[in-house]
Amino acid sequence: MSETMTTTTTRAAKKAVPESRYVPEDGLLLDVEDLHVEFHTADGIAKAINGVSFQLRQGETLAILGESGSGKSVTAQAIMGILDMPPAVIPEGKIRYCGQDLLTMDPEVRRKTRGPEISMIFQDALSSLNPVFPVGWQIAEMFRQHRELNKSDAMNEAVRLMERVQIPAARERVKAYPHQFSGGMRQRIMIAMAIALDPAVLIADEPTTALDVTVQAQIMALLEELQEERKMGLILITHDLGVVADVADRIAVMYAGRLVETADILPLYASPAHPYTRGLLESIPRLDQKGQTLAAIGGLPPNLMRIPQGCAFNPRCRMAQDICRQDRPELREIVSGRFSACHFAEEVIDA
Repeated sequence: MSETMTTTTTRAAKKAVPESRYVPEDGLLLDVEDLHVEFHTADGIAKAINGVSFQLRQGETLAILGESGSGKSVTAQAIMGILDMPPAVIPEGKIRYCGQDLLTMDPEVRRKTRGPEISMIFQDALSSLNPVFPVGWQIAEMFRQHRELNKSDAMNEAVRLMERVQIPAARERVKAYPHQFSGGMRQRIMIAMAIALDPAVLIADEPTTALDVTVQAQIMALLEELQEERKMGLILITHDLGVVADVADRIAVMYAGRLVETADILPLYASPAHPYTRGLLESIPRLDQKGQTLAAIGGLPPNLMRIPQGCAFNPRCRMAQDICRQDRPELREIVSGRFSACHFAEEVIDA
């Protein structure tokens, strides 16, 4: 790209960038409070999210962990406002972005917030990208819709972003289709689309699924670099504790639609305060256990239409007692900055 073309494109993009109407108070970007999400189906009501609360600040990385079906992706979709409603219903809760409740916001205002303010990297890049349009066209669409750039300037911005996420020969490949890229390159294209409008909050839903470990490391390094540049808040949704070990500031562990533990990353890895978190950590392969049987959590996650009474994890928990089968433990602070939804959290953390 010539210097003149680059300057013209940059000026056009800057000219069309509206100033954010949102200003974080004391660095707080996102405040999710007592969020509930249900899916009303012919077979009954599936309670996917059951009172989830957490906060995200500028420059912070929050990792949300849990098995498939724990509610991680539904939480992200609720924040983005992309749940199919119906069958999804949000009976109660608040999702505040810089103090403004997204759930009560005018639909058109929220549409304009999605992308420029809050963006998302979806789990499966191949199914998330439109197979009938070139990748450059799909990236450029962000600038045409939200910044009203013409086709030429928008396409130049697409090339710039593809170069930014380290896609080789971006100008030549901007007209290629999703199926012509590898899994790692498609994931980079998804990242380019997500960061196109410089969002303050980026949600990355399983950004390294089905990628080999080398590409995983590259993707995570790229996200960390982009976050440092923009001071954006990052929500990293994953089931892989190894992926988040070097990048997360805090961890929130989900099970059956509820948060069962939240803590800073180092204390949680050193001494988990919930049996479910301990089970997840014990299931990670270790170099000093070569040849040994890999630990696993017995049983299966509960049916969300029939969540067990008391602690939802009690049928799979080795520490479960009668109180666990009768009374649901609330998320409580057990030591400074550490919260656990377990009747015996103090015993677990000292184990």
